[in-house]
Amino acid sequence: MNDAHLHMVVNHFPIIGTIFGLGILVSGMFMKNNTVKNTAYILFAVAAIFAALSMYTSEGAEELVEDMPSVGKQIIHEHEEIAEKFAIIMYATGFFGLVSLFASYKKYRFATIFSYITLALALVAGVLTKSVGTSGGEIRHTEIRTDFVPITSTKQNAGGEEGDKD
Repeated sequence: MNDAHLHMVVNHFPIIGTIFGLGILVSGMFMKNNTVKNTAYILFAVAAIFAALSMYTSEGAEELVEDMPSVGKQIIHEHEEIAEKFAIIMYATGFFGLVSLFASYKKYRFATIFSYITLALALVAGVLTKSVGTSGGEIRHTEIRTDFVPITSTKQNAGGEEGDKD
């Protein structure tokens, strides 16, 4: 397993974990269920750990793909900039998730405030998930780029597959 493969293995969890965690936290707050909220807090902490792993593996992945055809340094740089912002928000979300978990466990009166701080951070992270996921996907999935031009069927016609009647 090379660095690019390892990066792809770990980089999906922060995005998916954030989305699921956000839904679980909102549900727990709506139902006023601490167990459900605590599940979200743990999920945010785990997602933050995977964000750190993703950042750790990013340099090696970049070195492997930056000189490949259709992958430019500019597209990688754009992804890197967004990923750094996302990682910082994820670290804060994970940290406040743990603070919220501790406050909930100890039944501190500030537990609700920490829940709302965690929710706000998770919402920001949730918004960034689209950008970081899309910019990362665009590196190797040219079909999702805004400048994508599909291959037309003229190649098929030139080969004589269609309209070539002997």
